[in-house]
Amino acid sequence: MRSTLTQRGQTVVPAPIRKHFGLSPADGLEWVIEGESLRVSPVRADPIAAFRGRGKGGSTARLLAERHADSQQE
Repeated sequence: MRSTLTQRGQTVVPAPIRKHFGLSPADGLEWVIEGESLRVSPVRADPIAAFRGRGKGGSTARLLAERHADSQQE
């Protein structure tokens, strides 16, 4: 997919890409130069929300169990 730049340096992210990555108007894009190439990565507006659903699950219960075990050792 292609997009063009305006005179002000703006561009539009094509709708299929926005849908694929679940981008919303509050999200940003990180631009990284790699040699002669350019890589663009989505940056979620809320990093906690971006992480949600990517872990093993049950992290709160594991954290509380670890804290309880640590307090028992003291």
